[in-house]
Amino acid sequence: MMPEFSRTVRIDTLGDAARTMEIAADAPERAALAERFDLAAIDRLFARLSMSRKGDRIAANGTLQAAVTQNCVVTGNPVPAEIEEPFALEFRPQPATGAEEEIELGEAEMDVIFYDGAMIDVGEAVAETLSLALEPYPRSPEAEAALDAAGIKDETQAAREEAEAKEKRSPFAVLRKS
Repeated sequence: MMPEFSRTVRIDTLGDAARTMEIAADAPERAALAERFDLAAIDRLFARLSMSRKGDRIAANGTLQAAVTQNCVVTGNPVPAEIEEPFALEFRPQPATGAEEEIELGEAEMDVIFYDGAMIDVGEAVAETLSLALEPYPRSPEAEAALDAAGIKDETQAAREEAEAKEKRSPFAVLRKS
């Protein structure tokens, strides 16, 4: 399956010296990514990055910028957002493993992308970085009123009320008032 935002780079064109590039998604690519990530819209997706290679490992460092519109998880209303997300990725060759063998990555290796062949796809890497930078539970300004009207307490509001109640029950509450 071809990614919606594919920008491939041949590995043999990279060396020790950093190669800088800029990539931007066009309107059809942004629309396809918005559908994939269940967004109302992606109005802009741009990344500036530098890449260098040491042996078979490629480092890509940069910043992605995006203008997206998500749907509020409470009301369904549009929630526009500007995203500016720095990233540091390492592309490595796909490890040779058995069919049943699982690949373990350490905490420091969570931004590793495996490749197979003579090319890497920095466009797909930027798209995946965008998906990780999205607000998981976007809320519109009307969300709190809608929750109140439905008789649902927000978790942070409920936690705050519980802390206040605990404070009032404290044996030291009388001393704090004086």
